[in-house]
Amino acid sequence: MKKIVLATKNSDKVKEMLLVLKNLPLEILSLADFENLPDAVEDGLTFEENALIKAKFFREQTGLACLADDSGLEVDALGGLPGVHSARFAGWHADDLTNNQKLLDELKKINIKESAAAYRCALAFVDTDGTEFLTAGKIDGKIKIVAKGNGGFGYDPYFYLDDERTMAQLPVDEKNKISHRGAALKEMFLKLKERFL
Repeated sequence: MKKIVLATKNSDKVKEMLLVLKNLPLEILSLADFENLPDAVEDGLTFEENALIKAKFFREQTGLACLADDSGLEVDALGGLPGVHSARFAGWHADDLTNNQKLLDELKKINIKESAAAYRCALAFVDTDGTEFLTAGKIDGKIKIVAKGNGGFGYDPYFYLDDERTMAQLPVDEKNKISHRGAALKEMFLKLKERFL
């Protein structure tokens, strides 16, 4: 059975990806299955560039086909920030708490309580023979300074949908149906299905 590595250490992302990819004839690993792997240097200017950088880097590190994502939040009132820096908005060792606090601080500086925003995701698959697939997804919403919900991760408690629920209030299966990552995953699933079935 073909092995592929999900090039992330984020267990929440792994769960979301496994839900979509589980029906493919693949043995799916994550970076947690390997010891002492260095971090990829994500110096791309777009989510697509960073996803490809990660997929290629971890294919070289593991010798296995790799699927990597790069995703983030773009807030209109902040000129598209945090964008490709979403995971490290508050610094290299930032976590969800510090990143969300930085987001709130930046909005308070400009006296904004809500703003149009979008979540974006790019997925890159790189096989051992060099074959590459890229897919992308986007969901529009609003960022508000009041958090709601205990689920999800990242900026989810502050990302409001049209029905006034946040991404953090959605069950994982519902989130996968509408989210930026869900859209990119559905398209990637079809590409991988065509390749491996």
